[in-house]
Amino acid sequence: MIERRAGFCTAFFSKIEGEQMEQGKSRLAQEFEKREEGRLVRLNKYISEAGLCSRREADRLIEAGRVQVDGKTAVSGQKVSDNQEILVDGKSISKEEEMVLLAVNKPRGVVCTTDKRWGDQTVEELIHYPKRVFYMGRLDKDSEGLLLMTNNGEILNKMMRAGNYHEKEYLVRVNRPVTEAFLSGMAKGGIPVQEQQTRPCKVEKTGERTFRIILTQGLNRQIRRMCEYFGYQVVKLKRIRIMNIMLGDLPTGSYREISREEQEELYRRIQGSSNQPVRENRGRREEWKKKDSE
Repeated sequence: MIERRAGFCTAFFSKIEGEQMEQGKSRLAQEFEKREEGRLVRLNKYISEAGLCSRREADRLIEAGRVQVDGKTAVSGQKVSDNQEILVDGKSISKEEEMVLLAVNKPRGVVCTTDKRWGDQTVEELIHYPKRVFYMGRLDKDSEGLLLMTNNGEILNKMMRAGNYHEKEYLVRVNRPVTEAFLSGMAKGGIPVQEQQTRPCKVEKTGERTFRIILTQGLNRQIRRMCEYFGYQVVKLKRIRIMNIMLGDLPTGSYREISREEQEELYRRIQGSSNQPVRENRGRREEWKKKDSE
């Protein structure tokens, strides 16, 4: 009887210990690590779960013929499992077991690309992280500030898709005095950028030639092109927030791990966010316009 009780106690406390270890991780990390082994998933999702790139970039790799599955050139929409050999550019890849989510303070002059033809320093070279991670929400070469890097393609899609209306905040310096007409025009939206129109956004003057802007889009060089539309040139552009993740006092060129508390808040905010391509949603747009900046 005593032995049976001892065995029960051992099993009970082992279960409690395991639950406590799980409680030390955010729900984002737990979901990432509890993915079913052997299940069939789309190839682009598998590649993103391996921490190689986003799903969108994975589609480009597949279409370019740079991906092989079991020795054969992969096709778009193909489904694969852990039991198959997946090669990208001849190198074997496999899904990461532990989630990585980093905040990086990108300096001006560093590029968000793996293309080394032009001799620029890349973000990967800057941080030298020991695991494969990719950036979320690129910053152009002349911009600086907060960049997120991860091996979790699911949160990348949910955070960065414009259709989810998640906020990104920037501090901007321009080449001449900021006027009320300029601020009003920037905030109103409807500015043509890349054959699209900008959404209404939040803009606040912070100095004679500086302002703060909060966007829910991520068009290429959007802020620079918005300013050029009104005859201004951007002198300095710094991103200081993505959703609830703040740049804070992180030194330039450094990175830090996103805290458990930040991950929990991020998990809460992306619930209900879509992985699907952008579809303008009037209800979401009106809801965002009413929502105060957090």
